[in-house]
Amino acid sequence: MKQSKVPQAVSVGFLLVSAALWARAEVAVSGELKQWHKVTLTVDGPMAKESDQQPNPFTELLLDVRFIHESGSPDYWVPGYFAADGQAADSSATQGTKWRAHLSPDKTGRWNYTVRFNGSKHDGESGSFTIAATDKTGRDFRGKGRLQYVGKRYLRHAGNGQWFLKAGADSPETFLAYQDFDGTVTNNRKKGPLKSWKAHIKDWKSGDPTWKGGKGKGMIGAINYLSGKGANAFSFIPYNAGGDGDNVWPHVSRADKLHFDCSKLDQWGIVFDHATSKGMYLHFKLQETENDDQKGPGKDQALDGGNLGPERKAYLREMVARFGHHLALNWNLGEENTQSLDQIREQAAYLRKIDPYGHLIVLHTYPSQHEKIYGKLVGDKKSLTGVSVQNSDVGKTHQDTLKWVERSEKSGHRWVVAFDEAGNAGAGSPPDPDWPGVAEVRKKNKASKKPLDMPSVNDVRSKVLWGNLMAGGAGVEYYFGYKLPQNDLKAEDWRSRDMTWDYSAIALDFFQENKIPFWEMSNSNALVGNTKKDNSAYCFSKKGEVYVVYLRKANGKQQLDLSETQNAFSLQWFNPRRGGLLQDGKLNRVTGGGQIDLGNPPSDLGEDWVVLLKAKK
Repeated sequence: MKQSKVPQAVSVGFLLVSAALWARAEVAVSGELKQWHKVTLTVDGPMAKESDQQPNPFTELLLDVRFIHESGSPDYWVPGYFAADGQAADSSATQGTKWRAHLSPDKTGRWNYTVRFNGSKHDGESGSFTIAATDKTGRDFRGKGRLQYVGKRYLRHAGNGQWFLKAGADSPETFLAYQDFDGTVTNNRKKGPLKSWKAHIKDWKSGDPTWKGGKGKGMIGAINYLSGKGANAFSFIPYNAGGDGDNVWPHVSRADKLHFDCSKLDQWGIVFDHATSKGMYLHFKLQETENDDQKGPGKDQALDGGNLGPERKAYLREMVARFGHHLALNWNLGEENTQSLDQIREQAAYLRKIDPYGHLIVLHTYPSQHEKIYGKLVGDKKSLTGVSVQNSDVGKTHQDTLKWVERSEKSGHRWVVAFDEAGNAGAGSPPDPDWPGVAEVRKKNKASKKPLDMPSVNDVRSKVLWGNLMAGGAGVEYYFGYKLPQNDLKAEDWRSRDMTWDYSAIALDFFQENKIPFWEMSNSNALVGNTKKDNSAYCFSKKGEVYVVYLRKANGKQQLDLSETQNAFSLQWFNPRRGGLLQDGKLNRVTGGGQIDLGNPPSDLGEDWVVLLKAKK
């Protein structure tokens, strides 16, 4: 642990329950004091217990810390939280004197801080510390900087300026229902059993984090696996009491909505810290449809009945205080959300108010309610900065993405449009064809009187992954249908979709390795004759400079309209099934001015291929 320039013992007074009871306090700054790394300020403050009612350490004894760079910018007010004994992940402590706030500093140099602790006459304690340059490279987000919404269709890393496309796991939504976390039980053993993540224990590596003498290896290993496959995102619901799984809540108990479990949340924090180091975007689905308001079966568990009241404010503040410093995340207001527009707007406004870093705020809703919800919020600069889209047919992913990309563009407030749940609830994105049990399910489904549409892994690659990206979407997460093995509630082996992770990594690498300026490009399906915007062929381009054409079945007959430019272009092919380097076909140079033939792919006629045209300089 590196010591800051903060004096080792500085006096700060804190009001406890009455004016007669005070405590001497110490402020300590710890962590790796480097740009974009997690820096922790710990105050030795009043003794408290998780369960205290008067005062409640989560609603009444509130720590906030102002962090200001020596240049005057950034200037952050960061919410803090009660941390029990400061070692709760290992000690399982429920009481203590430690209060914390986290900063992920944008700049090197001196940072000044000022403590504000619940209006005590002794608050205002201040100090400073110095931040050095990051030493991280590769996938580690600490080498790239915070992902920021900058008014475009894509998020951008504030450190290296790199634009972000995501591909990862939308399932299991019960990711955090893990038996190695303190205080984690299920209220629905059959439908929502706790996970061991034992299939991924072998992916844990020496030096990786654990807690309480070796717990956590399965979940840490799962993140290692997904990151190692080239995926860069996963989602989870931190509060699903009364929902499908009914096995995850950050509170001390399912019924108590105003007190939080310090050791459980510290353990979550260890997992999220590791995920950030592995280049994994954290998708916080803050609630689910059953418990978001008074309409669902879990209405008794709805925070403030769906309104923005003390329960919801305490929950959102705890999430931001503990996890908002992470560099790559979004706050999703709810899965299949059914709250009113006013409730959605109020929740978004509160998050915007308390999150010092301005993380992406999105919303997920039912396929049938896109127009009812998104249509009323598009253009509203005070609510969402993106959407987390769901449909019931993988074949509509391209059209659905394109709709909200274009609608938000025309509104003057661009959304980051991610597709996080494509396909019907029963199938979603299926396991690999040879995964145990898959062939049986498909056989039974085919023989049933009302067979469910079950897409293939190839359909998901073509219609979901490339369908979103070629529409100007920000990327995808894959939902695991409930009728298939390793489904949305019970999955704990991400190897079940091994092929899909490979295809996703191939697509992301295509855009990054070939330096394709996707953030400056837009969908142009008309140039390949696809005026219906179906899945036969997609075009994504920057006029006169670069054209990407995705062909679902390359047959040598496809043309591209280059009437808008007279430039000469190189023409190369990319295999979205195997990846690798760009390949040459018989035709490797074309000139604009009219319709041009793209020719045949280098091999595998009739399979899907990507054609890349770049203007000759």
